[in-house]
Amino acid sequence: MTSGSIAFDSTDLVAAKTHARTRLGIGYMPEDRRLIPDLSVEENILVPDWAAHVADAEVRLEKVYKLIPELREFGPRKGLQLSGGQQKLAALGRALMCGTKLLLLDEPFEGVAPALAHRLADVAAELKREGMSVIVSESDLQHSERMVDQIIVIDRGAITKIE
Repeated sequence: MTSGSIAFDSTDLVAAKTHARTRLGIGYMPEDRRLIPDLSVEENILVPDWAAHVADAEVRLEKVYKLIPELREFGPRKGLQLSGGQQKLAALGRALMCGTKLLLLDEPFEGVAPALAHRLADVAAELKREGMSVIVSESDLQHSERMVDQIIVIDRGAITKIE
């Protein structure tokens, strides 16, 4: 297949600019976290607000802290002072600043200690219970099976199994 489309809330996401996607309520947590090392954890979480001028940033930040209270504790620390798992939590918090309807998680459990992987899965499962759509791209289903409704296996660009 060499063509197709991806739409969300009747918006063509392929054609939409990044800032337009965030305004649709889509949050993205990249595999490599992409925290800015010299910014504090709270500043890293607030980057989407600075870039896209989130209307209710303070309310969203409080929701992030309610879902992931350890981020409030990490708040003043620099991004480079966190463990890999703590950085994943901070990246998830940042994704939640604009992700109010859909959250895209790219390899959220890769390289994370089991306890923090369990914590990430708990947060994603809670978001799902609240009605948010969560799409997880993961090569190992160990931590994500209990939080998903459907599994689609893609091998070399082709769908090989749908469960």
